[in-house]
Amino acid sequence: MNRIGIYYAYWTHDWDADFHPFVDKVADLGFDILEVNAGTIAHMPPAERRRLKAHADDRNIGLTYCIGLPTKYDLASEDAATRHRGVAFLQTMAEAIGEMGGGKLGGIIYSCWPASLPAGETDRRPYFDRSVASMKEAVKAAEAHNVTFNMEVVNRFEHYLLNTCAEAIGYVDSVGSPNAKIMLDTFHLNIEEDFVGEAILRAGERLGHFHVGENNRMPPGYGHIPWTEVSAALRKINYQGDVTMEPFLMPGGEVGRDIKVYRDLGANLDLDEEARKALMFMRGVLK
Repeated sequence: MNRIGIYYAYWTHDWDADFHPFVDKVADLGFDILEVNAGTIAHMPPAERRRLKAHADDRNIGLTYCIGLPTKYDLASEDAATRHRGVAFLQTMAEAIGEMGGGKLGGIIYSCWPASLPAGETDRRPYFDRSVASMKEAVKAAEAHNVTFNMEVVNRFEHYLLNTCAEAIGYVDSVGSPNAKIMLDTFHLNIEEDFVGEAILRAGERLGHFHVGENNRMPPGYGHIPWTEVSAALRKINYQGDVTMEPFLMPGGEVGRDIKVYRDLGANLDLDEEARKALMFMRGVLK
């Protein structure tokens, strides 16, 4: 049975947060996992990381980690100093996650987020090649600290490099590390792939992490994602990994701004109750 989690930012307006209340919240709601901001983890003192891990262990909650790298860490940048900073930051995050027992780091960790090609530019290949070269260096830290780097496939409106599963396969195969995997998200698959299930099948054993959410950023069960197709494909590839939901309902703050939530999708809804209902829905999907 897949462990099911939820991203802490479902409840927040800003990316930096105290994760301890969310450990208790997701445990009380019945989740298996809390996904947190890897950047915050990297900047924590070691003692605070240990305290968070102990708290999560005490509540029987697993931790997974996610980030969209800021522009100053762009692994695909034309500027070598920027790429070097990005590699160093990935190494720092891998070391921090390793201190907490290792695990999964996912997101736009192969470039920066959000990003578009410069005006007039149409050739993505130089950016792809620079990113791969940077990732080959960074992933050594993942290998050393029991961490997997999961490259998130995102829609064209958020990034230009990895928009389809096929592109992500080319990327991770070029990196050539067992710790470089693919991360798929039903929200993005719904935009870019012809058939969601086929993309999951294509990923196969390269699939290292899986995000779920509706086409409208609502919790699972509030949209038109083909969940029967999703579950059939996950079963066919025997995906035993974690499944984390990533709904965003609230406008305002850094999260609302960056995710482009301009209206209150959670008006008149109890966020905790909606999370609990979505958990029950996903347990049914994945059974």
